[in-house]
Amino acid sequence: MSDASGSRPFILPAKPKGGDRIRFVSPASTPDRDRVAFLAGKLQELGFVVDFGRHAFEKYGPFAGTDEQRLADLNDAYRDPMVRAIFATRGGKGSYRIADRLDFEAIRHDPKPLLGFSDITALHLAIFHHVSVVGFHGALYAEDGLEPDNIALLLRLLSGSGTARFHVSPDALTTRLTCGGTASGPLIGGNLETIVVTAGWALPDLTGAILLLEAVDCKPGGVDRALTSLRKAGHLDRIAGFAIGQFIAAEPAGADVIIEIVRDHLRRIDVPVLGGLPFGHGARALTVPVGSTATIDATKGTLDVLY
Repeated sequence: MSDASGSRPFILPAKPKGGDRIRFVSPASTPDRDRVAFLAGKLQELGFVVDFGRHAFEKYGPFAGTDEQRLADLNDAYRDPMVRAIFATRGGKGSYRIADRLDFEAIRHDPKPLLGFSDITALHLAIFHHVSVVGFHGALYAEDGLEPDNIALLLRLLSGSGTARFHVSPDALTTRLTCGGTASGPLIGGNLETIVVTAGWALPDLTGAILLLEAVDCKPGGVDRALTSLRKAGHLDRIAGFAIGQFIAAEPAGADVIIEIVRDHLRRIDVPVLGGLPFGHGARALTVPVGSTATIDATKGTLDVLY
């Protein structure tokens, strides 16, 4: 398929159905075993078969095993025809260390939905950069357990097709960044810190794209450095617009300063911005496809994404 302008082809992954196998893998940090077991049980109740990568619960420093172990689990999942969807157990640190060594030919041959966010942004970006396969920025869980609205949405995104509409949260801090009119293009991005790490080697060309940004544990200086790096390197020169999710400040007192820093960078680019979207590490976060065609409407406060 192509984006609205017809200039950016993308591939929608296969749609798993009841009875299909979902594999949990840990490309980044080691997850909590009990939490993952709980999530696996919920998926089984929904009719899926669930298994785990061989090294899903390994520990090697801050990572779930060595780079080779984590990479092997990912590539095994993409090469196994019985696996129809891949869920990251968590983010953390480490996906960026292996994102360039995925088996992209296996992914192209049998595109499967990869669910994850935070550090998993590196994998989504690398996959779209190399083979243009759409991913899913989000998680099966929320901090306080399962989020019913997100579970229903995730099942819809995984098994059906159409256009998902997301509405801004009026009370979200990043709603204050909204400006401009409408813009369309492939929705690319995710976690701001991870996007910067991938710039120059896994970050796709953002020409005509809607850039999705969210951040956690952020501080004014870190956000400023990240956006300065992307802007001065030219990555934001030809984007179509911004879709801004949750920015969770490391210290609540710094939240207003962070918003003003983001505003200062975005006004220099002068494209439509839609803030207040429910994506990221905060409460009631939702899952959103990344890589497929999206339209932001700052007046209506909506984001439409093809899936």
